[in-house]
Amino acid sequence: MKGFHANWFRKRCPAINNVSTMRRRPVLAACTAVAVATFCAMNLYAENCVTASDMESATRTALVAAGQRYFDFIAKGDAASLRQNALPSLAADFSTIENTVKDNQSALAGAKGTPRPPFLLEADGTAPIPRAEFYCGVFGKNGQTSDSAAFYLNNLPPGKYAVVIFDTPSSKGGYTVSFVLQQMGSDWKPGGLYIKAAQIGGHNSDWFLTHAHEFKAKGQVHNAWLYYLEARSLISPLPFMSTATTDKLYDESQKAQPSDLPADGKTVDLSAGASTYKLVELFPEVVGNDLDLIVKYQVPDVSNTNLAYQDNIAVMKGLVAKYPELRDAFAGVVARAVDPSGRDYGTLLAMKDIK
Repeated sequence: MKGFHANWFRKRCPAINNVSTMRRRPVLAACTAVAVATFCAMNLYAENCVTASDMESATRTALVAAGQRYFDFIAKGDAASLRQNALPSLAADFSTIENTVKDNQSALAGAKGTPRPPFLLEADGTAPIPRAEFYCGVFGKNGQTSDSAAFYLNNLPPGKYAVVIFDTPSSKGGYTVSFVLQQMGSDWKPGGLYIKAAQIGGHNSDWFLTHAHEFKAKGQVHNAWLYYLEARSLISPLPFMSTATTDKLYDESQKAQPSDLPADGKTVDLSAGASTYKLVELFPEVVGNDLDLIVKYQVPDVSNTNLAYQDNIAVMKGLVAKYPELRDAFAGVVARAVDPSGRDYGTLLAMKDIK
């Protein structure tokens, strides 16, 4: 989900379209003729996933111990030690990780995490894999099972990686703290850190799913779709990971996806006053303690911030005028003008101030 602390690993191995990664079910072509299959090294490139139950005991112990060590640094707010132990490329550009630790310190100070069974991802070859797909565990004829997982990564360099996830209760609700580790010699060093709250304002994935159903029953299909997105985000600790639960939500939400919202690379025109804006993304995101709606749209240039601000205001007003139901679902709207270089300029308005 956007907004949850991108880092070195996302830069080098970005999730496929980020949010839309969790919308995409794996294509299990190799599974069509069998009832149950274990996926490993089935693609053109040698990609293998080993689950905790299939690992050697020493490997499993080493992964959990490494993850626990790095988790303890976070619980102490010790970003300096985390940097000293990180991959050199991450340590050289550590500001995002440092900010992530700092931003979550009030929630995770002194926290105790419970590790989930780790995953070992092995990518062979001599060059980065354009699209690495790891299918972990046992898949049934209908896809994933309760203990399986899939990971989708772009431009993954050859190497041995591990995913170690901690479920972490805190005074602010549950969190997941996830590490992507890479083996260097006999050490497992952090190459990525993802920290996600499992709740927003005390509301978990089930709450958002229930409200998605309610919005759908009232004919508020846009709110329903956006709440489905939030429900999926809250149960997925990593934006490039899918499970049986996220796949099930994907199937259900696809039936409610409106055709007039931008999604999966499709843009949508929005008329606002005398201008027409091309919307490229629309998704929910936590801003402070509120659930706000983020809308991104294309502009030729954002260097004129006065003009970008005026466009942002126009887009927010036009969006809410077109979809008044959004007032029932979100505390505010953030409009972000994005130019061809990727630079953007954002403006936030509370919903009550959009008139």
